[in-house]
Amino acid sequence: MFLHYLDLSWRSFKRTPLVSFLMVLAIAIGIGVTMTSLSVYHMMSADPIPQKSSQLYSVQLQIMDEGSTWWTKDNLPMQLTYQDAVNLNKAEAGGKRVTMVRTGFSVYLDSDTVKPFIGQARLTTPDFFDMFNLSFLYGGVWSQQQEATAAPVVVISKKLNDKLFAGENSVGKIIYLDDASYEVVGVMDDWNITTKYYDLNNGAFNKTEQLYLPFSLLKARELENWGNTNGWKHEKTNTFNDKLNSELVWLQFWVELKTPAEKQAYEDFLMAYMQEQQKRGRFNREKLEAKLRDVNEWMEYNNVVSEDNEILVGLSFMFLAVCLANILGLLLAKFLRRAPEVGVRRALGASKRQIFFQHIVEVAMLGFLGGIFGVILAQVGLLGVRQSYSYYQSLATMDLTMLLSAPVIAISTCVIAGLYPAWLVCKTNPAIYLKSQ
Repeated sequence: MFLHYLDLSWRSFKRTPLVSFLMVLAIAIGIGVTMTSLSVYHMMSADPIPQKSSQLYSVQLQIMDEGSTWWTKDNLPMQLTYQDAVNLNKAEAGGKRVTMVRTGFSVYLDSDTVKPFIGQARLTTPDFFDMFNLSFLYGGVWSQQQEATAAPVVVISKKLNDKLFAGENSVGKIIYLDDASYEVVGVMDDWNITTKYYDLNNGAFNKTEQLYLPFSLLKARELENWGNTNGWKHEKTNTFNDKLNSELVWLQFWVELKTPAEKQAYEDFLMAYMQEQQKRGRFNREKLEAKLRDVNEWMEYNNVVSEDNEILVGLSFMFLAVCLANILGLLLAKFLRRAPEVGVRRALGASKRQIFFQHIVEVAMLGFLGGIFGVILAQVGLLGVRQSYSYYQSLATMDLTMLLSAPVIAISTCVIAGLYPAWLVCKTNPAIYLKSQ
């Protein structure tokens, strides 16, 4: 019977092609707009590392003296000072630990085939790659010995390796960063993440870095920080060493804790560390405070998905509702125009339930067609977003969930819009139309 209803629906479309086209177009436009905003929202709010997001924690310390405040909602700085980041990384507490900061260099080869360019870089400790599930095409991460001696080594991204060495195995080759040479020890595979969750202070949707170097090079070569630097009191930082010993916050620190017991133990360690630092004249406040936030908590804390994004999704659904309101009027006109036909069918024995189901199938078919064309319009909309906002390159896309959701949303909303017209037409009194035939 369902196939018969599909056939009747198709015949109905062919009898009224203009009205059917207008309804499909209205649905497609509504779905296109809705799925464009919903897809971006979905990618923004997606868990960037679902395999271990509940095991990776960003560390915050309340470093300010009593009476000083910060701009965050809980008065906690979002980054750490150099001395705290180094101390926590050296401590034998917690699991894998990562201290890092953003920087950059002019990149070039001892060759005239590649023009010099600016490359984004990250100074980090060796656990970075394992903690964040990164894989290598060639080579691997530098050793702890190379970290300790500030060896001039670098891990480069696949994209950079393609640009500099045409995709060949470049391990052991030399590249130049500013005025110094560095040996390539590893080439990372593509790192496809939509949100740069490990450093939200410097752009949640910026691209990941192309260069990764030992964190110890920061002090050894007095490298510049390309990220945010904030302070809570006036300090003279005339030299690089002054900056390292200051209370300025400018580094990110993450720790991997696999169980609740490990998390509790690390929280206890942080409080003990702050109490020790307090004895040395720092953290002059009555109540010491430290905070661990996992990946998703960190993203929520940093408002990765802002209220504006949620409002935009709500407005797109309201636009879809307007489209459906127009479809409702067209469906009423179309279905009631077929009342004589329905009256004859009722007189020949068709039940109200059969009439109702026939029209619901027709409405669902409209929704399906509108959903398919809506996906095409959504792709056009997402292309426009990518062209207009370069930092949305990885966000303005539709994954499998969104591709399947589009026709489901279209069919569901169309069925809801078609309930009243279908119910109204199935109440047709067959006697009236039999007398007129």
